[in-house]
Amino acid sequence: MTGQPNSADAVVVFEGVGKKFIGRTAVSNMSFTIPKGQIIGVIGINGSGKSTVLKLMAGLQKPSGGRVLVNGQTANRLSCRDVAFLPEQDVFYSAHTVRRTLDFYRVMFQDFNIAKALSIAESFELDLDQRIAKLSKGNRARLKIVLALSRQTPLVVMDEPLSGLDPLVRESIIKSLIANVDMERQTLVMSTHEVGEIEPLLDKVMLIHEGEVRGYEAVEDIQSEYGIGLVSWMRELSGERRRDGI
Repeated sequence: MTGQPNSADAVVVFEGVGKKFIGRTAVSNMSFTIPKGQIIGVIGINGSGKSTVLKLMAGLQKPSGGRVLVNGQTANRLSCRDVAFLPEQDVFYSAHTVRRTLDFYRVMFQDFNIAKALSIAESFELDLDQRIAKLSKGNRARLKIVLALSRQTPLVVMDEPLSGLDPLVRESIIKSLIANVDMERQTLVMSTHEVGEIEPLLDKVMLIHEGEVRGYEAVEDIQSEYGIGLVSWMRELSGERRRDGI
């Protein structure tokens, strides 16, 4: 079910990883690998540990036990050189314009492709001269996607990239994700509650439940061997009935 650590084809390796916060355990004894050149979905109900896993592989949090490797190196704050991370929460300077935000990322990250950023921003119909404080929730979500997709890193990690987007535009955003990730050089890992909508996009899916990996399989195998979609697979393995957040 889970990948074997130290795989030569892995961009991410978790070896016995645990993460504890005061009063609770967020992640417990996780071991898996994420192969290069694939799109991986991380799914689970609210509070299952998805965001913690993504922050661990981005080097934004330190494991309480075990180790996390990105491109063969221990994940830490310097991993930002190899990981483009899209957080669920906004991290913008509200006084900046869209254009100044793009320029700021160009200065911060040597791998930031400003031409690509401008092209995606145009396709998303973002006003470059609009101040961040004046952007709608949907346009702020679009801008986060622009910033992540314009990094030329081996690993792109997105925490709920579709959050805040109108259902009518999510399909076009998903198509943009496919078009703007270089699958020969990059791996995309994304968490989302829009499980059914991203199913056609994914190569593999990981189900996290109560801080543990309950399932990690190729989407094609789930569909062919079990004859069900990801939502049904998720409910079966987690033992959860239909509820908000699934």
